[in-house]
Formats: sequence, C-alpha cells, structure tokens
Amino acid sequence: MNNVSVVLACVAALLVIALLAVLTRSRPSWASGLVYGGCFVICAIILVMAGGQLLDSAAPPAEMHLPVGLPWIGAHFRIDFLSAFFLVVINLGAALTSLYALGYGRHEQAPQRVLPFYAAFLAGMNLVLLSADAFSFLFAWEFMSLTSWALVMAHHRDSENRHAGYVYLVMASFGTLALLLAFGLLAGPAGGYAFADMRIAVHASWLPGLVLILVLLGAGSKSGLVPLHVWLPLAHPAAPSHVSALMSGVMTKVAIYGFVRIVFDLLGTPAWWWAIVVLIPAALSAVLGVLNAIVQRDLKRLLAYSTVENIGIIFIGLGLALAFEANGMAGLAALSFTAALFHALNHSLFKSLLFFGAGAVLNATGERSIEKLGGLIRRMPQTAFLFLGGCLAISALPPLNGFASEWLILQAILGSPNLPQWGLKLTIPAVGAMLALAAALSAACYVRAFGISFLGRPRSDAAAQAHETDRLSLTAMFVALGLCLLAGVLPGYVIDWLAPVARQIVGQSMPVQAAIPWLSIVPVEQSRSSYNGLLIFAFITFATLFTVQAIHRLASRATRRGPAWDCGFPLASPFTQYSGDSFAQPLRRVFGDVAFRAREKVTMPRPGDPRPARLEVSLRDILWETIYAPIAQGIGYAGEKFNALQFLTIRRYLSLVFGALVSLLLVVAIWS
Repeated sequence: MNNVSVVLACVAALLVIALLAVLTRSRPSWASGLVYGGCFVICAIILVMAGGQLLDSAAPPAEMHLPVGLPWIGAHFRIDFLSAFFLVVINLGAALTSLYALGYGRHEQAPQRVLPFYAAFLAGMNLVLLSADAFSFLFAWEFMSLTSWALVMAHHRDSENRHAGYVYLVMASFGTLALLLAFGLLAGPAGGYAFADMRIAVHASWLPGLVLILVLLGAGSKSGLVPLHVWLPLAHPAAPSHVSALMSGVMTKVAIYGFVRIVFDLLGTPAWWWAIVVLIPAALSAVLGVLNAIVQRDLKRLLAYSTVENIGIIFIGLGLALAFEANGMAGLAALSFTAALFHALNHSLFKSLLFFGAGAVLNATGERSIEKLGGLIRRMPQTAFLFLGGCLAISALPPLNGFASEWLILQAILGSPNLPQWGLKLTIPAVGAMLALAAALSAACYVRAFGISFLGRPRSDAAAQAHETDRLSLTAMFVALGLCLLAGVLPGYVIDWLAPVARQIVGQSMPVQAAIPWLSIVPVEQSRSSYNGLLIFAFITFATLFTVQAIHRLASRATRRGPAWDCGFPLASPFTQYSGDSFAQPLRRVFGDVAFRAREKVTMPRPGDPRPARLEVSLRDILWETIYAPIAQGIGYAGEKFNALQFLTIRRYLSLVFGALVSLLLVVAIWS
C-alpha cells in the first residue's frame, strides 16, 4: 500500500466519522470525544506518513488513478514532496486543533452543528492536496469551502454570523470560478485536465500571464490576500474558536498550496514581471492587515486581520522566488521559496496557538472585546504565558520561529540589486521597506493585544471572575508553543527538511544547514549574514536567570512604606487605565487618513454644563466601499432589470435559448 492509498483511506475514515457524528447527535458529549479523538488519531497518521516521505529525499512520487470523476479522465491522486509538506502543515495544525477541541468542545453551545462538518472539513483539505487533475482538485476545493461555510454558520441565529457566512460563500464561489477558468485555459481545447498533461502542454505566449492572474484571484480569495480578504475578518470571529484556528492557521495554507502548484509547477518557467504582479498585493496585505489589526477591539477579529498580514509575508517570499527563478538565480530562488514555506509552517503554529488562547479567554469570560478584559494574568496564568509566547512568535522576535522565517525573507530581499530588470530593482526594495514596517507594527499590535487583555486590572465582572481553561486545551497550547520555540532555536533542521520541496519546484535547495558549526544558519554565505537561534536562546535564558538572581540577592530586604504610585490617577476605577483605543490612537492618527479615512469628533461642553465630554472615532473600510459596495449595488440593479425575464412569452424564451446556443457554438469554433 503506497502513501496515496494510506491518505485516501484516512480521508474515507474522516468522512465516516462525519457520518457517525450525524447519527450520534442525540448524545453530544459522546459524539464530541468520538469526532475530535478520531480526527486527532487520523491526522497524526497522515502527519507521520507525510513527514517520513519528506525525510527520504530519494523517494519517488506516489500516484494512484481511480475510475471516478470525469468519464474520459477519471480521478488522479499524487503525493510528491510539495504535497507531502503541505500534508504535514495541514495535519499538524489539525491534530493540535483536535486535541484542543477535546477540551474546548465540551463548552460548545451547538455541537451538533459543528461535529459533522469538522471531520468533513479536514477530509476536504487533505483531498485537495492529493488531487492531480483539475476536476478532482476543484471538487475537493469546493467541498472544503462548503464544509467550512457550514462551520462559520454554526451560530446562525446571530445576524452578524449570517452576514459573515454570506460574504464568505460569495468570495469562495468567486475564487472557485477563477480557478475553473485557469484550469480551462491550461487544459486547452484538447481537454488535458490531468496535471501531468498540463505540465507538458505548449501554450500561447499570452496564456500563462492570464492564468497567473486568475490563480492569484482564486487562491488569494481563499487565503485572504488584499483586496480579496473581506470575508476573513468576518468569518473568523463568527466560527467557534477551534474552527477559527483551522481556517486561519490551516485552510489558508491549502490556498498557498494551490497557488504554488499551479504557478510554480504547472505553468513552467515564469516571466520576470509575474513577480511584480504578486509582490504588490502581497506588500499591501502585509501593511494593511496589521494596520487594521491594531485598531480592532474584538480579539478574534484582530487575529483574523493579522492573518492577512502573514499571508502577505508568505506571498512576498513567493513573489521573490518568481523574480529570481525567472532570471536563473537558482540559489536566491531557493532561499525565497524556502523562506515562504517556512513562514507558512510557522504561521500555522503560532496563529493556531493564538486562536486557542482567544478561545480559552472567550470560554472563561464570555467576552471577545479586549476593552472588557484585563487582569487575566492573575486568573489565567498558564493561558497568559502561552498567549504571550504566541505574541512573541508572531511579532518576529528571536529566538522564536517567526523571526527565523522573516529574517530569511529579508536576506532574499537583499539579493535584489543583482536582478537585471529595473522594475524589480525598484519594486523589491519598496516591498522590503513595507515588510519591515509591517514587522514593527505587528510588535506594537501584540503589545496592545496582550497588555490590554491580560495585564492591569479587570475591566468587567466577567474578567474578574475568569478561570483557567481545561488541561487538554492547555496541552495543545503547550505543544504549539514548544514547536514554535523548537523551529526558532533549530531552524537549520527545518530548512534541510524543506530541501526536497525546493529542489522539486525551483530546481535547487539552500546549502545544507545542519553541518554548519554551532547550529547556525547561513542562507547565502558566511561573509554576508548568519543567524544562530540556539545561541540567542541561551543568552536570553542566562541573562534572565542572572538578572533574577542578582535582584534577589542584592536587593534590600528592609520593609519600606510609602504612598502607592497611582500613575497620576487617584481613583481606583479600572477605567483610569490605558484602554485599547488609547493605545492605538497615535498609530491611528498617523495612518488613519490613508488606511481607514479615520475621523475624530470631540464634544466638549462649556464650563458648568453637566453633560460629559465625548470623543467619537469613525473608521471606514476603504476597500469595501471602493470595490465591493459598487459591485453589490450593480448586481442589485442588474437583478432588478433581469427580473423582467420571468415574464417573457414562450416565443421569447425560445429565442433567447437559440441565441445562447449560437453564441456558445461560435465560442467553441473560435477556440478550436
């Protein structure tokens, strides 16, 4: 039995679990353990299998053909190094989420609306990675979209959740349509829908560029690339927290896989201008995502916008790989591509960890607004520690994994002066500056998120009465944080593990890192740059322990009394603390006019007037108002006009059908 057979059997087992969840809906507590425990075991099996294939760099791709799907093609399934890596990413995140859900799922308000679709969602994501023909890929892609939409609609009685589900469904349908058109162009009039046929097909010079744009629309709408991200900050807060972790940390990587599979594998050698098409929306995603995250009050919406930022960072790495590959600079292409995949793995870990922490806070307090939290470090010390670790990782601070991958992307950017095209020489440094800005703003964003949520005094009774989450949820969070630390301290082993993927896609891999002394990583050459996560971790640990011991041994033990420092606020009310809005105000005033069209209205009563002073801040979504609102209005207007078609006579209906048939025949004749 080859690896494809094993994964297909696991997918079938996940679908059986989904069916059992429907049959046992009358016993939700028993069904919860069955679904989440079964999904954990199955995902662990796929994880071990795919990880083992990556370790064997000489292993040939595993393939299978089944007589289902399109009659003249059937269904093709294949696992190569690229799909094996993403199988690891998907199933590692899914296993951690399932372990977390074993505890968190006990508190779910509507488990019967979550459990069947949870297992089916995991099956759909794995099936996308296995598919080796256009029909199977699109079928699995749409199945993944529909099951995740059902999870977003789990709490459908909330009007905001229904709106989120509607927007998500529309954007998912748009993305599928774009991918359908892309595959249609690649297949051509001969109908070569198998990926193997697409790799060897000869296309007109204009076709690959058009396919790139369609794939960027299709995969970008699923991953949350600006300006196709509008569903993401709506759907993630609407879904249950463990589902949000899956959608943000895992499902977005399936979209990354789709982009890499088509653009890097099926389209052949890229043109240099493809990189600019990818880099511009990627850089905008990185900056606009973190700017929107900074001003959010809803903790889960903040994390959702942060996903937009990190997806932008991953696409920056992929855009750089296209630029270097187009110019035959295989070493820098391997560096960029490896960095992008490394960050995809890292994001799945620390974003899942942060959504786990947000779920624990939501379960303990019933609140998602950071303005109603505060002081949780005393009531939830372990969750606070774990959430802080996730904040440090996503802020790209050493020695955690977020720094290692972003540092590699910056090293690739430093190689851009060697590119011959002036368009790339001007674009890539600007992208590098935006990446550095996004990294700095991300640190500020998570200082705000952690400080306002966990430090200070409770801002509500719910926060004051919070309690620590269950042990299974904490276990999943500790494992995620441990992996973040391990990948950051020993990044060389991760880079070497990714080498077969880079060789398959860009033709070369980075130099072997495990053989470098002291476990340093050297992306290009020793004279240019190197990084040693283990040494930094050891220094930080030693400096911290030394400082703690010095303070305890040298500080005076005498008791001194004095008035308590009240920060200038003599009142004991928690409302005298810094709020999340006040923390974000300086950045909002700097970037608000450009990013949000922010407006502040101050109402200051005259002396003697008992009315309170008020500060009203309004933020607007420029992309929604500029792109999507006019489209929605246009569709509504067109719908009203086309409504007249319902009242035509039979003769006019037949005339329309005849005209449509003639038009389609003309299209087929011209295409052939």
